[in-house]
Amino acid sequence: MDSIVVRGNGPLSGQIPIAGAKNAALTLMPATLLSDEPLTLTNAPRLSDIKTMTMLLQSLGAEVQTLQDGRVLALSSHGIDNLKADYDIVRKMRASILVLGPLLARHGQAIVSLPGGCAIGARPVDLHLTALEAMGAELDLRDGYVHAAAPKGLRGGTVNFEFASVGATENALMAATLAKGTTVLNNAAREPEIVDLAQCLRKMGAQIDGEGTSTITIDGVDRLSGATHPIVTDRIELGTYMLAPAICGGEVELLGGKRELLTSFIEKLEESGVSVFDTENGLGVRRGNDGIRATDVTTAPFPGFPTDLQAQMMALLCTAEGTSVLEEKIFENRFMHAPELMRMGARIDVSGGTAKVTGVEQLRGAPVMATDLRASVSLILAGLAAEGETRVARVYHLDRGYEHVVSKLRSVGAHIERVQDA
Repeated sequence: MDSIVVRGNGPLSGQIPIAGAKNAALTLMPATLLSDEPLTLTNAPRLSDIKTMTMLLQSLGAEVQTLQDGRVLALSSHGIDNLKADYDIVRKMRASILVLGPLLARHGQAIVSLPGGCAIGARPVDLHLTALEAMGAELDLRDGYVHAAAPKGLRGGTVNFEFASVGATENALMAATLAKGTTVLNNAAREPEIVDLAQCLRKMGAQIDGEGTSTITIDGVDRLSGATHPIVTDRIELGTYMLAPAICGGEVELLGGKRELLTSFIEKLEESGVSVFDTENGLGVRRGNDGIRATDVTTAPFPGFPTDLQAQMMALLCTAEGTSVLEEKIFENRFMHAPELMRMGARIDVSGGTAKVTGVEQLRGAPVMATDLRASVSLILAGLAAEGETRVARVYHLDRGYEHVVSKLRSVGAHIERVQDA
């Protein structure tokens, strides 16, 4: 098993290219199941989660080719011969549940294992199932699998989400494209990944209106065709690397960055004393001379502050002047990185879904352990600002969501390396 070793060494300078969005790619890939024609995705991130989704699709009979050093994914589902998504693959990644809607819509049946992934809360699939039931699906949960059937095909319906779930919105959106009649998704998620999916589905012939708002309307069509689609920029990778110069000083340009992807996050960065500015090729970030100021953060569905940037923001606020309060409103159990940051000298008091962070003058390097994907990178960021050496163990989490994190941070002057544990 590998670890990442970070040594705090002062300001960063240079450029970091931002990859295509993991969460968008993991939604777009199952969209191939809706058509028997080829789907080509460009700007793909090179991550272990992409490999897992590739394995899952191939287990169903889809063809997936990785081209141009992993940047292009060529998919085809003309030969689907298996409608069961097996536990051995699905348990590795919660996004696996996204094959349910497409399989059911096109083939009238599907058996999908209940999913796994990071241990950051229950994240039940109830909303996915309720949405499919509203479109006429017959569902039975037994032996750890969802058994779904729509022998006469799905039909249009009205889905009222209790919570603006990204995954449930994506599953319902894909399923509705082949349902008979009109489907309306109320309280739909508004994330850029939803917009990206809708744009891709529209290229395939779907009739969709309202993506990016809380109400999406889909008029079902008889069949979808192939398409070529570029995956949207990864806003979470973007925000993570924006925090690197914020936490240890310097100025970094994030190539491909777009302000509209992270409006609420950027507002909080600027409140804390960090300068964010548009450049010809993306976004620039520079920490002010007066250091970091405390600021309060509450996670919320898009366009609010992303839960996937809460851990990284906490790392920054550990060094701020004053006390910050972070409220986690999306997932329970998402402060598991706090005890690890405290090993580095951070002052954090967690109570339920709230963490009070009192800034310290200097973090100290220490051996720490990653507990989930975003926590792992928050510890790396903290290590950039710490005195001495920080060794982050269990970094296999990191490979699920960040491509070439070591080389990207090295390119702007960070002292970081990946080592194999003895």
